[in-house]
Amino acid sequence: MANENSKSWQFNRQVNASTLVQLVLLACLIIGSYVNLQRQLDLLQRDVSMLVQCQKDSSNKLENLSAKSISYEYRLRAMEKGVTYE
Repeated sequence: MANENSKSWQFNRQVNASTLVQLVLLACLIIGSYVNLQRQLDLLQRDVSMLVQCQKDSSNKLENLSAKSISYEYRLRAMEKGVTYE
């Protein structure tokens, strides 16, 4: 009876060629997807870095404009105080 149970629980370990090809293709698809994802992440990182740099440049330009604006405002006030109205 033990011999009969062991025969009923054996499983066929044969792997046919189509199953092997399917596994290889699946592995290739997984690797290809991973490589594509890494490439897209690299592109995204480059774009974000460029965006951060542009934001810093814009911020610096805005600070310079603000400083000039304040300087011009003080100059105008000084000029207005120097002008006497009759």
